[in-house]
Amino acid sequence: MNFCSECNNMLYPKADRANRTLLLACRICDHKEEATNNCVYRNEIKHSVMEKTHISQDIAADPTLPRTRAAKCPQCGGREAAFFQSMTVENGMTLFYVCCACSEKWVHK
Repeated sequence: MNFCSECNNMLYPKADRANRTLLLACRICDHKEEATNNCVYRNEIKHSVMEKTHISQDIAADPTLPRTRAAKCPQCGGREAAFFQSMTVENGMTLFYVCCACSEKWVHK
């Protein structure tokens, strides 16, 4: 955030189309100065592991994913599940399972 040197109000980005530069302008006293940084806005989105890992409904039918009969579905009790892993710094390796019978999703803990 930048503030006006004359009235201490906030400076807002404004384009100088004639000179093709970015200015910071005060809305109160008409003070203008050239911007030192051309970044006007930056949006950083932080997601959890479950938000990053989108599991579609058709993942159980994907023939390229490995399958196991050792995992039991918490919903229907099915014994076959497709699985894949996600690697994160916070949680390490996480295994995601999808039941081949009912498409229930769960995480191996």
